[in-house]
Amino acid sequence: MPRAGLTRAVVTEVAIELVDEGGASGFDRLTLAAVAGRAGVAVPSLYKHVGSLSDLRRLVATESVGELSRVIAGATIGRSGTEALEAAADAMRAFAHAHPGRYSATQVAPDLASPDDAELAARGAETIAVLAGALRGFGLPDSDTVDAIRMLRSAVHGFVMLELGGGFGLPDDLDRSFHRLIAGVIAGIAALR
Repeated sequence: MPRAGLTRAVVTEVAIELVDEGGASGFDRLTLAAVAGRAGVAVPSLYKHVGSLSDLRRLVATESVGELSRVIAGATIGRSGTEALEAAADAMRAFAHAHPGRYSATQVAPDLASPDDAELAARGAETIAVLAGALRGFGLPDSDTVDAIRMLRSAVHGFVMLELGGGFGLPDDLDRSFHRLIAGVIAGIAALR
């Protein structure tokens, strides 16, 4: 049955549902045909609301990055230093587990020269600002903030992708391993001072 009141926001919402249902590879496998099928319309009907698959992927990424930013902000508010970075890492990991497709969508880097990516870039800047706030307690020079954010993000992402992909087959406690990894990253960040 066709969805009444199909709008750009509704098309995005349907796409996000499909992305999440598809697991960690849901974002990569997103198609207009799948969205149209879920919405109960023909693919050409989607073009009234989104310009292309690329446009739809950008919308999903923008919403996903915004949501992740809010999750990290909520986890780090009122915390500083080590406690803030641990909370940020735990929040990113929890988001990836709860929404693996959306988490994959957060890995899309905007083209800063493209006006089409302006909103995605703004949402990404919000995430960077939240993480930079969590790093303030380390007293890093501004020139080291991006490096510290990249260190944390890379460590969390690598662990999470291995975890979601079944790459950790040993029976040892994954939470313990994750927290030790983050402790090592935090020690590395502290050494940047």
